[in-house]
Amino acid sequence: MLKELSIKNFAIIDDLKIEFDYGLNLLTGETGSGKSIIIEALGLVLGGRSSKDLIRTGQEKAFVEALFCIDNNIKSLLSKYGFDTGEDILVISREISENYPSISRLNGRPITLNILSKITPNLVDIFGQHEHQSILNTQNHLLLIDSLGDKGHRGLLEKIDSNYEKYIDEKKKLDEMRISSAEREREIDLLKYQIEEIDNANLSPEDDFEIENNFKKYSNIQSIQMGLGNVLENLDGSDYEKDSILNLLSNCISFLNNIKSFDEDIVKYLNRFDELRYELQDLARDINYYLESLEIDEEKLIYYRDRLDLVNKLKKKYGGTIEKIFDYRNKIFDEYENLINYEKKIEEINNNLKKYEEMLTNDSILLRDKRIKIAKTLEKRLTEELKELNMTNVVFKVNFKEKDLSYNGLDDIEFLIATNPGESLKSLSKIISGGEMSRIMLGFKNILADNDKIPTLIFDEIDTGISGRTAQIVGEKICKISKNHQIISISHLPQITALADSHFKIYKQSQNGTTVTKVKKLTFDEKIQEMARLLGGVNVTETTVNHAKEMLSMSKKIKSELRK
Repeated sequence: MLKELSIKNFAIIDDLKIEFDYGLNLLTGETGSGKSIIIEALGLVLGGRSSKDLIRTGQEKAFVEALFCIDNNIKSLLSKYGFDTGEDILVISREISENYPSISRLNGRPITLNILSKITPNLVDIFGQHEHQSILNTQNHLLLIDSLGDKGHRGLLEKIDSNYEKYIDEKKKLDEMRISSAEREREIDLLKYQIEEIDNANLSPEDDFEIENNFKKYSNIQSIQMGLGNVLENLDGSDYEKDSILNLLSNCISFLNNIKSFDEDIVKYLNRFDELRYELQDLARDINYYLESLEIDEEKLIYYRDRLDLVNKLKKKYGGTIEKIFDYRNKIFDEYENLINYEKKIEEINNNLKKYEEMLTNDSILLRDKRIKIAKTLEKRLTEELKELNMTNVVFKVNFKEKDLSYNGLDDIEFLIATNPGESLKSLSKIISGGEMSRIMLGFKNILADNDKIPTLIFDEIDTGISGRTAQIVGEKICKISKNHQIISISHLPQITALADSHFKIYKQSQNGTTVTKVKKLTFDEKIQEMARLLGGVNVTETTVNHAKEMLSMSKKIKSELRK
């Protein structure tokens, strides 16, 4: 829901903040006080068209900010567009400047109008400004019909969506395989050569390490022999008899043997030296055996060099590791098999396509029957709703057109309407009157209330051209919808205003030689006075005040009944 709206230097508004509540929020005020400017400012921050003419005279920029309380559905939508938030608050702002293009921000981060326009329709529907009305988008008409379907209807939709995805997968496979006979033969030859090249290399996963390690060994055999020889000489070599490691160790053992009788603790050190001598003698023998096994082998050197060159060549062609070479081999083998069995595979795919197309067509026809029943009910209900709203001659029709198979069936749907006798049916978007549009939307919303997920609905010019009993019905319908939605509405009629949960008065005030728009949330007593003004005009009398009190008392009972 819209929690707060802040407006600065916008038209005749210098600095204004409104804190809205859940339920029905009503804005009243004299003509020209700035009520519609507030709705226009909200439309701007939601992604509407901007104009430098909207900047307050004498200022360089205008600023509008809207604060929303959001649920998990909106959080998921934000995440889809890269605006992750763990908070339940969403802040959208828009700045218009004389010197640079307008800037929109979402939670402080810049956002394009293109992305913003995909998010805000899920937050607010504004009736009276066409660009913000989701119901005017014909792409939403099919969604609205489907939203009125039962569990079986939704299950059929899901089945069609799932089978259509499989159908598209098969079409992609067919497109990928559609090549000429000559191209197919060339591709078979190439894949066969690549498979044989990899297979003939007789690779194993260990080759990545072993081949390079053995190549290093045999290309540096002399250095290894020399190094190990030096190690042996230092351990127990004849050239270093006096200071070889084992000789020095033997000297240490002799020293300890000479003194062990004087201190029994010496024995433990002697034992450790003995263990160390045996270990070093074993080490010297092992190194000597290994050294004797080493010999310069040109054949092995050439073998491992050639093997390493081959592996590096295959890595460069097919992948950076032997594992990736194997993955590539498996992939092209499947392609090779498909090409070898081309005719059989094509037949298999075509059979699958035929199967899915038949299933999709049959299910789409069943779905169309369900949609037609829903459409007939919607036509009847909306016509009744609009007659109650003093649109007695309205004709509403759900128009069906067949389209190619898609994820949602075979139907294109558009809502058509004629508001006056003798008029031809036309698209909802062709309706010019804001009052008519608001009442049509009110009728829709009253029918779709339980299925509509948009939390905030704004009605501009909702009471244009109506009075008396019709005004009372409009008010009651708005009140009923406000049970599950936040409603913000401009009204001039006491029948509607009396049902408000929160009442805001918009008025003009002279300030430093200029006119500015102000807003005040009315107390109960102030609401009585404003209602009396709406009833009696400029001259508020005791009679109009009592009438206002009576209307408010009756409205309290009506609201209680409507929201049960």
